[in-house]
Amino acid sequence: MKRFYKSASVSDANAILLDGRAVKTPGGNPLALPTRALGEAIAQEWVGQGDQVVPATMPLTRIANTAIDSIAAAREAVIDQIAAYGGTDLLSYRAEGPDVLVIRQAKAWDPLLDWAHETHGARLAVTAGVMHVAQNEAVLAALRAAVAGHSEFGLVPLHAITSLTGSLVLALAVAAGRLDAAQAFALSRIDEEFQAEKWGTDAEAEARARAHAEELETAAKFLRLLAA
Repeated sequence: MKRFYKSASVSDANAILLDGRAVKTPGGNPLALPTRALGEAIAQEWVGQGDQVVPATMPLTRIANTAIDSIAAAREAVIDQIAAYGGTDLLSYRAEGPDVLVIRQAKAWDPLLDWAHETHGARLAVTAGVMHVAQNEAVLAALRAAVAGHSEFGLVPLHAITSLTGSLVLALAVAAGRLDAAQAFALSRIDEEFQAEKWGTDAEAEARARAHAEELETAAKFLRLLAA
């Protein structure tokens, strides 16, 4: 849509203002943020628009809108969706070979499984190959509790990171500041990078990976601003 405002700012209550008037989400709710840092970053997305307002170039605003309009009414269902990844976490499924890949996965992933155990009391079981490994119900409950500890604003980026990496452990580590976005993305792509080393790269797959990396960075940035 055509730009209809001259200025964007943040109110004392961390609400986004356009020419001094409060912005509403698509659901008709005030676009108000829990932290000043997040409010200022979202206001800058509005400032940065040209003659046209292009929602695709405002990812932080999109995450905030989703949190405000959709998550509160479906909080438990969203928590369940995110927590379900604990039952099939990427870090639990290891290659049977070759040895170099097995070693690479163990060196990269074992410290994160240790971290999840130490931080959340959740020791995920590990298997080699494609056969499903059943996780202890107490472990899954501990991971769900870790997810439930996040606010509606935190659940949206947490869901994004979990789905992009295939790992709830990696997502929780990003949320806790244990990993940054680039580290989490690299850890989620050990298999893909190993195959690329062996067989070469594919332009389409690389473009898709870059897009996913950008999405992950945006989600991680939102979490950082939420904690600021």
